[in-house]
Amino acid sequence: MSVSGRPAEALAVRGHHHLAIQVKDLASAEAFYIDVLGLKLVRRWPYEDGKPGERSLWLSVGSGEEFIALEACDVDRLPTPFRDPHGGLHLLALRIPAKDRTRWERHLQQKNVEVVHRTRWT
Repeated sequence: MSVSGRPAEALAVRGHHHLAIQVKDLASAEAFYIDVLGLKLVRRWPYEDGKPGERSLWLSVGSGEEFIALEACDVDRLPTPFRDPHGGLHLLALRIPAKDRTRWERHLQQKNVEVVHRTRWT
């Protein structure tokens, strides 16, 4: 019961809010996610200390309530294999209609994006 005597609302996760990806080259990442994948720019966040440029870009995914945040960082991580033995984020899978899979693969190839792994679901 809540303080008011009414039943308290149960805690529940209602979906994901955003995924933040740190990138060294924010402009290149923006070009990939917008020009190649077709995501829409929601907001640009400047540095709060007056540094030129942006510290973050928010890109709409799906209904627009969820987004990908591209966050500027100073150092890239070293490349890792698709099946990295270390824990951490494994992949980001974006929803597309199954019937468009071949068209998407052609589109990515035309943009020089390598498809490094396929399954019957992705």
